[in-house]
Amino acid sequence: MFAAVVSGVLGGCHRVPAEEAVRHAVTAAEHAAEAVDAGAFRDRLSEDFTGNRGQFDRRQLVDLLRLARLRGETIHVLMGPVSVEPHGDRFVATFTVTLTSGGRLLPSDMGVYRVESAWRQEGGDWVCYSATWSQPSP
Repeated sequence: MFAAVVSGVLGGCHRVPAEEAVRHAVTAAEHAAEAVDAGAFRDRLSEDFTGNRGQFDRRQLVDLLRLARLRGETIHVLMGPVSVEPHGDRFVATFTVTLTSGGRLLPSDMGVYRVESAWRQEGGDWVCYSATWSQPSP
């Protein structure tokens, strides 16, 4: 009995490969955005996050989600395949994302985007510290 318990505990303690952990973090950010959950989305961004080369910071993106939540907006997120590449102890995740909204706050910002995001580990969590996004040319 004791051996079975120890085996089960040790078996559950395996480390998730970093690339897989980054994929999970990207998915968690996607789900937080779609749930219009500013707190959960904030948890996926580093405190020094910068978006689109300084156009956005962590506070601005989180406040946008808070405002969307207050206005009863819905956000739908459809992600394409995520490519994750190591860069030393950090990772770059690239993907396409299609955003649609059921409200009026975000319509000009909705559409298809190509996203490149940079991730690092802080504590035990993977957080995005930089991201750029742009709409593909027609």
